[in-house]
Amino acid sequence: MTTTVPTMEETLAAQRAAFTAELPVPLATRKDRLRRLAAMMADNADRFVSAVSQDFGHRPREQSMLTDIVGSVMPITHALKHLDRWVKREKRSLALPLRLMGSRAWIEFQPKGVVGVIAPWNFPIQLAVGPIAGIFAAGNRAMAKISEATPGVAQAFEEIVPRYFDRLELAVFSGGPEIGQRFAGLPFDHLVFTGGGAIARHVMRAAADNLVPLTLELGGKSPTIVGRTADVAKATDRITLGKLMNAGQICLAPDYALVPEEKEGAFVDGMRDAATRMYPTLLANDDYTSVINERQHVRLSSYLDDARAKGAQIVEINPGNEDFGATNSNKMPLSLILNATDDMKVMQEEIFGPLFPVRRYGRIEEAIDYVNAKDRPLGLYYFGSDDAERRKVLDRTISGGVTLDDVLFHAAEELPFGGIGPAGMGSYHGIDGFRTFSHAKAVYKQTKVDITKLGGAKPPFGKSTEATIERALKPWRGKGGSR
Repeated sequence: MTTTVPTMEETLAAQRAAFTAELPVPLATRKDRLRRLAAMMADNADRFVSAVSQDFGHRPREQSMLTDIVGSVMPITHALKHLDRWVKREKRSLALPLRLMGSRAWIEFQPKGVVGVIAPWNFPIQLAVGPIAGIFAAGNRAMAKISEATPGVAQAFEEIVPRYFDRLELAVFSGGPEIGQRFAGLPFDHLVFTGGGAIARHVMRAAADNLVPLTLELGGKSPTIVGRTADVAKATDRITLGKLMNAGQICLAPDYALVPEEKEGAFVDGMRDAATRMYPTLLANDDYTSVINERQHVRLSSYLDDARAKGAQIVEINPGNEDFGATNSNKMPLSLILNATDDMKVMQEEIFGPLFPVRRYGRIEEAIDYVNAKDRPLGLYYFGSDDAERRKVLDRTISGGVTLDDVLFHAAEELPFGGIGPAGMGSYHGIDGFRTFSHAKAVYKQTKVDITKLGGAKPPFGKSTEATIERALKPWRGKGGSR
């Protein structure tokens, strides 16, 4: 007997009906789903990690365990620890005389319904499961689309998820662009997309037809500003670690560096020393991640060729002097691109790989002006001990988030994670994710007193009406001055 798998459209309709029938969603049910989600990750960690490495050609087991498995369990653990507090209604104070007469007001955080998640290929597990933690905490059902660039991970999800969740709670889908387009066009109650800006525009257009609210996490070119007071050795060690994690295939990876002109040499030496310590060899090194596929490898190589042709100095950090051209591997060494200029593709596009342009500046204002002349980034990184300069960078730049004296760390679960402008919209993680996936419903409880009559808002209008108007306007008359 053949079992017919429900379509995406049928699954959404069934999930929404089940959600509505369940209202209000009990706290115990939310916690149960979160615990099953954590158990799913812990029980099947090796299977998921193996699938990621297969899809990438090679990715270190330890990295995948830390970023995708532990990185998925941590938001679940965080939600379970704080959910009792998150779900409490929030009291709001009313203006006089309402509160004196017994009126009350509060906010209730109600689940939205069915939330869709479109996950990318760079962290295909964590960026699917992480949002689902917030979705379940808020009391919703979830549907997830796994990237076609990681078919092994998609297959693992499709086999494993049904063992832990009914399809009416969590359903996963895979497939190419046509499936993705259909998924983005579904009338979800909220949709989370992580990926590139070009595809995000298509997702927004599809979601607009149903007025679906969106959370977009898009990345961009996250700058790293090295101040004159920075400890260059410590800064380059931390920047190298962040840049080479996942071979630079991270939406928050430091994309380019702005370095004081007199410190460029020390910066290059520091990056070389740090990379050599962490990865003394690359091709056969199990700790070093591959670029995911040939298409991305060709793209990154073309950026290097373009920069070289336009006058850049390429500093390839290849500690073992290995011959990358003699292998079928998609691994790439870290390449610093000195004298990078704005006409180079590497300074126009998000890199998403182990290429790192370095630009010199004279005054910190030049670095700030350069950042502000570009699209607002998802992350910004500043290294330095000058309090005034640090404050200037924080005050005069706008980005999704900032990490000081390191990179990546502002994506911690305790902080809202999201972009601004071309880097995205909305945020999630922790309580901010709970609230993103909840509807903050205002509730007002009226007093027995006829407030409208007392305030002159009930016809026939008269002296009490004029008195109310005068009380509101009198304090502001003549306060505006003249230009």
